[in-house]
Amino acid sequence: MSVIALEGMRFFAYHGVYEEEQILGGEYIVNVSVTVDTDDAAEEDDIHQTVNYETIYAICAMEMKKPSDLIETVIERIVLRMKATFSSLEEISVKVEKLNPPLGGRVAKASVETAYDFSSECSRCGRGMACYGDETCWCNDARTIHPRTAEMVKSQHGSCVCNSCLNFFAG
Repeated sequence: MSVIALEGMRFFAYHGVYEEEQILGGEYIVNVSVTVDTDDAAEEDDIHQTVNYETIYAICAMEMKKPSDLIETVIERIVLRMKATFSSLEEISVKVEKLNPPLGGRVAKASVETAYDFSSECSRCGRGMACYGDETCWCNDARTIHPRTAEMVKSQHGSCVCNSCLNFFAG
């Protein structure tokens, strides 16, 4: 496993519950780290088999442009977009810092950090895998398996199965 991180991404954005924050905007720092298996990417020297940090930056920039009252909402959007973009995240941590928040006194920054652990075991064979446990999970996009077979797999195993087991059921 490897940790891929982007630290100190700076954005000017319009987040906050106060009207002046939504009009004047403010400076933010975003830090994202993900844990992912990079063995195949390293072995084959293939960027498509890992998490491209340029894509992480693009996701953060896109979500920071959408005004929100809460930093927590921005973080949740970043996490959802990351899960929808990358199917093999074992863990993700996102921290958003608001510089000089308007609190009636001198405060360097306010921050919110959220972390998720998606590491799981296949309910059929016990292999380690990533499971998001929601509609963004990679196994929901398994077009190679018949819908009735997918129902049977879920009823027998109750949760996600690894890619190898999914391929076994696909035939």
